[in-house]
Amino acid sequence: MAATHDGHRKRMRERFRISGLEGFSEHEVLELILFYGRARGNVNDTAHALMDVFGSLPRVLEASPEQLMLIDGIGEESATLLSLILPLFRRYSDEVNQVRSKLESRQVTLDYCRTMMAGYRREQFYVICLTADGSIICNRKVTEGTLSAVTAYPRLVLEAALNSNAHSVVLCHNHPGGVALPSEDDICTTRYLQQLMEGVGIIVLDHVIVAGNQTYSMAQHGELLHPSEIMRAMVAAAEKPLRK
Repeated sequence: MAATHDGHRKRMRERFRISGLEGFSEHEVLELILFYGRARGNVNDTAHALMDVFGSLPRVLEASPEQLMLIDGIGEESATLLSLILPLFRRYSDEVNQVRSKLESRQVTLDYCRTMMAGYRREQFYVICLTADGSIICNRKVTEGTLSAVTAYPRLVLEAALNSNAHSVVLCHNHPGGVALPSEDDICTTRYLQQLMEGVGIIVLDHVIVAGNQTYSMAQHGELLHPSEIMRAMVAAAEKPLRK
């Protein structure tokens, strides 16, 4: 029986070497990964069990090691290997994008944000810091929240932009398992951050919301403050009498 499993592993590896993942089903992709988490034995049943519990390959890769180890046949090594894939993908994307990316259009910006947020199980708030020509200086995770909420602390957002000498920024947060639409709090917070940033000469170009493959641009939907509105708000704040 061991020889049969070894032959199957060899055929799967050879198939991948020749054609990549083309033609592989989701459970076969998992099976191929699990070969390297379990040196011997049949992992086909384990791959099917993962699909039965989580429903799809992306959901398996988004699961925590603790969740994965509830599946029969998944030990610490296999769980660590599976949970490493999405962070590794994000690391690769970040480094490649920072070398060569310029957010030169709205679609490029939306695609960048979608990739940056891939696989997170909790809400994240990021600041993407840009030069005057839209080249990416860096992206900074400001805060991590819960499954359904994240707080954008203004001081941390401002520090991220100032420390990178950003000319402008794109704000981004995700709605894991939700829809890519802003709440009233999202809009109010964004407009407050706009005023704060404009006060130190930094432009907020957009606030992008990501939910799975969906993206939403607050700039595109007219939910950012117009520069004249920001100026009026700043003047009103400056003219407000101080409390005694």
